Amino acid sequence: MKKTGMVAAALLCAVGAQAQTLRMGVGAQITSADPHFHNISPNNAFASMIFDNLLETDANARLIPMLAESWRTVAPDVWEFKLRRGVRFHNGNDFTAEDVAFTLERIPQVINSPGSFRTYTQAIRGVEIVDSHTIRFRTNGPAPLVPTDLAQVPMLDRETHTGVTTEAFNTGRATIGTGPFRLTNFRSGDRADLTRNDEYWGRRPAFQTIDYRIITNDAGRTASLLAGDVDLIDQVPTPDIERLRRNDRLTLSEIDAMRYIYFAMDHMRTGPSPFITDNEGRQLDRNPLKDVRVRRALSLAIDRAAIVSRVMEGAATATVQVMPPGAIGFVPDLPVPRADADTARSLLAEAGYPNGFRLTVHGPNDRYPNDARIVQAVSQMWTRIGIRTQVDVSPYASFIARASRQEYSAFLVSWGSSTGEPMAGLRSVAASFDQARGTGAVNRGRYSNPAFDAALAAAANELDDAKREAMLQDATRMLIADVGIISTHLQKNIWAMRRGIAHEARVDERTRAQDVSLR
Repeated sequence: MKKTGMVAAALLCAVGAQAQTLRMGVGAQITSADPHFHNISPNNAFASMIFDNLLETDANARLIPMLAESWRTVAPDVWEFKLRRGVRFHNGNDFTAEDVAFTLERIPQVINSPGSFRTYTQAIRGVEIVDSHTIRFRTNGPAPLVPTDLAQVPMLDRETHTGVTTEAFNTGRATIGTGPFRLTNFRSGDRADLTRNDEYWGRRPAFQTIDYRIITNDAGRTASLLAGDVDLIDQVPTPDIERLRRNDRLTLSEIDAMRYIYFAMDHMRTGPSPFITDNEGRQLDRNPLKDVRVRRALSLAIDRAAIVSRVMEGAATATVQVMPPGAIGFVPDLPVPRADADTARSLLAEAGYPNGFRLTVHGPNDRYPNDARIVQAVSQMWTRIGIRTQVDVSPYASFIARASRQEYSAFLVSWGSSTGEPMAGLRSVAASFDQARGTGAVNRGRYSNPAFDAALAAAANELDDAKREAMLQDATRMLIADVGIISTHLQKNIWAMRRGIAHEARVDERTRAQDVSLR
């Protein structure tokens, strides 16, 4: 064989080998392999490679069929879903309506969930199995968002998963779905190995095996890509974006996101709040954050434009609300206010804190792009208005466990919308916490506003899309006027990868192997 032919053959072999395995470097921890344990984007993205939902959203958050082929209302309070035939779980069991009913039964029974999927099933009060592939859901009055909600719920197998604990999923023993990949190895906090499900009912993924690595360190993630140790990374660090964009061996995939970053506050305690003292370090006898004037002062102190330009280096959009411009539920007449330290100080004085107070603000340091830097920047802005603020950041796993126990006074978190409507986010983040009803699932500050709750409940039962959007806009206005949360910005989703592969960017920021293909 001529030398040129040998080189060409070697290149073809290399391309073929690369096509067999995709090496992914992701920036966020998977807190559990149980698809119903913790409703956060990294877990949901990982689960979507192994499990399927009745419906799915495409890259732009539009509903598409998955395990359900069709759905319709058969009465104002009854939805009927026709299920796809011929679908099997990884262990060979057929997918049927009994599995759907079991999945909905299991969700409220998951123990110690820090973010329950009950928020997506709370409208359903009864399930009827019509036949093996037809199921009906009876709802609490008209419930137009049932299909949207069920697009977020991974389906399990009644036979396999009855009585199975979260720990069994985390060992990999119970991590059996109907999805495009099978889990072959799971090491919590480190990596997972997946193999293509060649009997998958849907579109065949491009890669045979997936080497899924968790690399929470920003510099480490970029270095792994540049060294060729991984083929694709998500959460591209903002200081590296332009450098990677100029690298002719790499390409970027990007899209404006529906994830908003916000500060939650202690709305639960009327008396002392754990991380607030006077300026001498003595605990205050009342919680300043219960006063809306204090919350407005905190919001007005934040220079959101500076966060976008200096901290996020342009890879974000300033906001005070929960949806991006042009999305359903966005409120055009809620502009982003300019930082106003003078008015903020006046509000503090009016509330009885002319000399401010001391506050420790918490946050993660490995979950969102620049999360620790955002906390530090906002801390400095709050200090300028007289609230002497200290910062305490920690790895997400330990941080979120404490936040879920309501241990903090003020802390940075986020919500990433996976649907085109804000209902799920508002219901989870800001509705009053009620475990039985499935509201306030991640309302870790325990904000509660009966008028907001009523407005949200009314919107949930409104069948007319235009009227429902107007009602959701009104609910958003209530939340922002009452400063139930303090939004700062919407993220931009950016992935980087070696040339030769292509990636479909998603507004819900999920990093999934099935969205990567060969060019």
